[in-house]
Amino acid sequence: MAEESLNPQQSNTEIVSSEEVNTPTVSTEETADTEKNNTVYYTSKEEIITRIQELLQNDSCPERSDIEHLKQAFYKFVNDEAEKSRETYVEEHGNDEGFLPVPSPEEIQFKELLKTLKEKRSAFLEKSEKEKEENLAKKEAIIEKIKAMVEGTGDVNKNYNEFKELQTEWNEIKSVPASKVNELWKNYQFYVEQFYDLLKINKEFRDYDFKKNLEIKTNLCVAAEKLKDEPDVVSAFHQLQKLHQSFRDTGPVAKELREELWARFKNASTEINRRHQQHFENLKKEEQENQNKKTAICEKIEAIDLDSLKTFADWNQKTKEITDLQAEWKNIGFISHKTNQKLFERFRSACDRFFNKKSEYFKELKGNMQANLEKKKALCEKAEALKDSTDWKATSKVLTKLQQEWKEVGPVQKKHSDAVWKRFIAACDYFFEQKNKATTSVKNEEQENLAKKKDIIQRLEQLDLSVEGNEAVARIKALVQEFNAVGHVPFKEKDKIYNRFRELVDKEYNRLQIDTFHRRLSSYRDDLSKGSDKESDLTRKRRELSRSYDILKSEIQTYENNLGFLSANSKKGSSLVNELNQKVEKLKADLNLVVEKIKLIDDAIKEKEGKE
Repeated sequence: MAEESLNPQQSNTEIVSSEEVNTPTVSTEETADTEKNNTVYYTSKEEIITRIQELLQNDSCPERSDIEHLKQAFYKFVNDEAEKSRETYVEEHGNDEGFLPVPSPEEIQFKELLKTLKEKRSAFLEKSEKEKEENLAKKEAIIEKIKAMVEGTGDVNKNYNEFKELQTEWNEIKSVPASKVNELWKNYQFYVEQFYDLLKINKEFRDYDFKKNLEIKTNLCVAAEKLKDEPDVVSAFHQLQKLHQSFRDTGPVAKELREELWARFKNASTEINRRHQQHFENLKKEEQENQNKKTAICEKIEAIDLDSLKTFADWNQKTKEITDLQAEWKNIGFISHKTNQKLFERFRSACDRFFNKKSEYFKELKGNMQANLEKKKALCEKAEALKDSTDWKATSKVLTKLQQEWKEVGPVQKKHSDAVWKRFIAACDYFFEQKNKATTSVKNEEQENLAKKKDIIQRLEQLDLSVEGNEAVARIKALVQEFNAVGHVPFKEKDKIYNRFRELVDKEYNRLQIDTFHRRLSSYRDDLSKGSDKESDLTRKRRELSRSYDILKSEIQTYENNLGFLSANSKKGSSLVNELNQKVEKLKADLNLVVEKIKLIDDAIKEKEGKE
């Protein structure tokens, strides 16, 4: 078989054409952003510490972006805890002067582990650079050997096996310094082509070589084409880079197949590169949207008119709004690294401006407490001047007005509040006790009311036990409404008649296995299921319930404070104590019902989010 001059490296020349050399690669910043957006979210400081310990035990080099993400995530928890500690400190001391957060044991441990992790990364990178330099020297030595074959006078055909071994050795050597890659590859390609220009082998040997290379490159094309179905576009891109390297390292194919094979591989590469580029464009778009959301939050906080906040309730309402915005901020995804720090500083500055102003307000409020004390003392003197009056109607109106004025006066220091309240309520109680003694008509009305309630109780006792279900509940409900509509009864009969009625109602509900709380809750659950399923409507209902919760808590606190000041030595005092106790118990039941309603709405919101 005749020997032919062979230049199989023409294929390699095509492989390193401008299209191949300029194949997109992931920059350091893009890689960091990619890892940042694909990383996990940590739920506690302990989880972060465990993750660092795992990285220390691994043999691989920890990525810089992973280290930065762990650091940011950990100090996010630390900052949140410090902020809560500061708010608690302000509540206790009125301002944050002298507040100094103390590092936790976890933070000390984290710093030590983070330092060790960074040292591990530095050592790994140093070792990697050393290996790259060694690989560079090895590849340069291979080039020199091929160069010697080309420039030597020996039989090139006899050197073929050694040349193939050098090619295999070249392919087995891994990374070299990035700054040397292109120059090294060009030199290698140059002398390989020179060798093939000199090489004369028989056609059978050449065809076998072409066939083997065709099989390898065809498989590389298939692998590249399969990457279009890889869901992780970044992983697909990195896998493509390895396929490109293998394509370069594989020898030539028959001349008539080279262009077609390269076009097939290049088309598959173009699709992966397009998806990769689109992925980063989507990330940038998402980051821009997150940046716009965070900017809007900053603008909302900055737009708050602090001078318009005049009352304790105003500050509490705005504080809730700020904390809601802070929670919203935390739930917004990442933004570009170059913008994140600057925007966070703006956000923190706006929050600090609010809380510093709030601290100043409460400091000023403390100064106003003394003035409020003087106002309440003046009300006490007015009440004491009227307590012996027998003009029942006119004096009742005046004392009621004084009680309203008392409510409108701001708070006083705790050490004075109990004493001044007891003084004021004692004068009011004395007058109304005298009024009750002198008002006999009230007693007659109470006797009539007592007879009405006894009649209702008798009808309740005679209910038909065969009636069940909704009809029975409706009858009981009607009697309860009728009973509640009847006015006061004599004091000595009040507890007895109420307890008997309640005993019978409870007995009926127990017979029907229904209690008031669950009946009302079941009714609300039905209304909720029939109403709008929009998340905005559910959120609005939750805010309304939260306001009801705050109002009920405030009313309970007020009644419990009043109970602490009432005296049960007199009949009137005992009557008020019992009445207030009943009101407190009812308010607590209402409060518990509101809590359960909020849970129902929270479950509905979670269910809606799960469907989306």
